[in-house]
Amino acid sequence: MADVLRVSRSGFYAWRDRPASARAERDAEITEAIRASHAASEGAYGALRVHEDLKEAGFRVGKKRVARLMREHGIVGVTRRRGPTTTTRRPGTPKGPDLVERDFSADAPDQLWVADITYVPTGSGFLYLSVVLDAFSRRIVGWAMAGHLRTELVLAALDMAVAQRQPDGVVHHSDHGCQYTSLAFGARCREAGVRPSLGSVGDCYDCDLPGARSRVPSGGAA
Repeated sequence: MADVLRVSRSGFYAWRDRPASARAERDAEITEAIRASHAASEGAYGALRVHEDLKEAGFRVGKKRVARLMREHGIVGVTRRRGPTTTTRRPGTPKGPDLVERDFSADAPDQLWVADITYVPTGSGFLYLSVVLDAFSRRIVGWAMAGHLRTELVLAALDMAVAQRQPDGVVHHSDHGCQYTSLAFGARCREAGVRPSLGSVGDCYDCDLPGARSRVPSGGAA
């Protein structure tokens, strides 16, 4: 270790045996108070509320120091901030057929595809990712990214999957998001010979694929 880190052995032992600094001891004291405040709130308090607690208890400590110590020790409060909604059902849309009914088994590739949209937070906002996954191989056969949630996003993912796999009567299963129930998406499915299927509404288990291991197709990047 000393050779790899390019330090002397005597320097390592001196560091190991050196008493903790006054700042480190103070950090340890504040951390214990943070843990007590966080536990008293049943894990709800974040850095700002914990800082107020510590001030009331007589600690002279800054907000940034409290936030740093909570981050270093993995102490996290409950957040009520909601992420963007990716599934919006258009009012009045007729319920489409559910051709899967939670049976995600497939005997061969391109019998059943499942699709969904998720979001990825970036420094410049949210990036939306649409994927089409083959239920037999657990392989991502189509995907697309964009800064919007318009129907073009899911059409691009479907087009990639169709171009790569050339399916014959594959079932495409998704939620009731307005992108998947749009006229444009339905028309593209008919053109490609894809059979659209819609899962039950408000069911978080409908598109669950236990043990799924997704792989981006050769030549792709995500």
